[in-house]
Amino acid sequence: MLPPPVRLLRFRQTRVRPGGSCPRIGRPCTGKELGLPVGQPVPFDDDLRVVSGRAIPARPSNDALSGRYSTNATATALGTARADSRQRTLTELQNDESQVAAKADPFGDLNGWRFSVAPMMDWTDRQCRAFHRVLSRRARLYTEMVTTGAVLHGDRVRLLGFDAGEQPVAVQLGGSHPGDLAAAARIAADFGYAEINLNVGCPSDRVQEGRFGACLMREPDLVGACVAAMKAAVSVPVTVKCRLGVDDQDIEAALDAVVGAVVAAGADGLIVHARKAWLKGLSPRENRDVPPLDYGRVARLKAARPDLPIAVNGGIADIASAKARLAEVDGVMMGRAAYTDPALLLAVDPELFGEPAPVADAFAAVEALEPTIAEGLGRGLRLHAYTRHMLGLFNGRPGARAYRRHLATAGMAPEAGLATLREAVAQVSRMEVSRERTSPPQQAA
Repeated sequence: MLPPPVRLLRFRQTRVRPGGSCPRIGRPCTGKELGLPVGQPVPFDDDLRVVSGRAIPARPSNDALSGRYSTNATATALGTARADSRQRTLTELQNDESQVAAKADPFGDLNGWRFSVAPMMDWTDRQCRAFHRVLSRRARLYTEMVTTGAVLHGDRVRLLGFDAGEQPVAVQLGGSHPGDLAAAARIAADFGYAEINLNVGCPSDRVQEGRFGACLMREPDLVGACVAAMKAAVSVPVTVKCRLGVDDQDIEAALDAVVGAVVAAGADGLIVHARKAWLKGLSPRENRDVPPLDYGRVARLKAARPDLPIAVNGGIADIASAKARLAEVDGVMMGRAAYTDPALLLAVDPELFGEPAPVADAFAAVEALEPTIAEGLGRGLRLHAYTRHMLGLFNGRPGARAYRRHLATAGMAPEAGLATLREAVAQVSRMEVSRERTSPPQQAA
């Protein structure tokens, strides 16, 4: 395996000899650092940037950025990715058969992707993920969407830091610049994420202004170029989350175009929110439930692409709904139902994976989370950073309202601690209740 990557380097028709001074990083380059024999020249030119011997497409020119990516642009990025991938496979994986197998089937038997909790802005932060992990060992968890600009120029530890106990956890990136996405993906992979996901489904105005999210459904070649660049930069799975289409697009043609581009670019899987996004006329909230669901379109896609791992998102409110969708596709992604009624995650492992739940019930989940909360409080976090994600844990039980009220009042105080949480839990009856819900919560974008 290669050592951790050095910073991104890019030079115009220059060569840097290992052991010589590198003007961009201000210190000598070594063959070991770049994954090359000592003394071998290391080329940097207008077409490639090198990260520890891994070649990724360079930042496109201003002309390319101002126009649209053509099929040729996608093919060029894909060709670079494939050529680099072949070289890396021979040099890095020859002596590691298990890694070769992982590349051939990045999700193993697909059980690792069978159930996931959707990325949700302002909700699925690391405290939320720590809580959800207590409820299910097997659910794949996702970060909130993080933009490439934030990753490249912001506080990376705050944005991307997570605890190893959250695994398997994936990061969702938002962006439309292949070079920036490649750089951000490399950074995220170095943090240890199990998957890099590209957002092609968010319909918010702010995201559209940045030319990413659902508006990319109109630019399949650009999406393909982005995926090709990310695939060339990292060895972990790269996936895409998209919609059926946007506005007046035909959902057959629009989805097929995006899927064709990302498959050609080497995407490892696809998550489809089974709705259109209406970028004109509907708010992000309305886009979560006003456009009609069309699970049949996703099922047809899976039938046409049997070798592509496909998960479906949208309107999945309980485990029974998840099981129904798993008869058609490889995985299900649950959003707001998992957040607003988190106790249903206790059924994920036994019902979908045939394994015991990590804890017996919601009360045991709180106890299991206490050491994590105590550690966070010791780092200066407030109790509310955790309990705001736990308000729906006891939904349907007598005393649930008093529990929420206590956390919304006493739990907001700066001095609130584990004793406050225990006082809130003490308001809840331990009488067994049915997990059925009569009104499904809204689903994530």
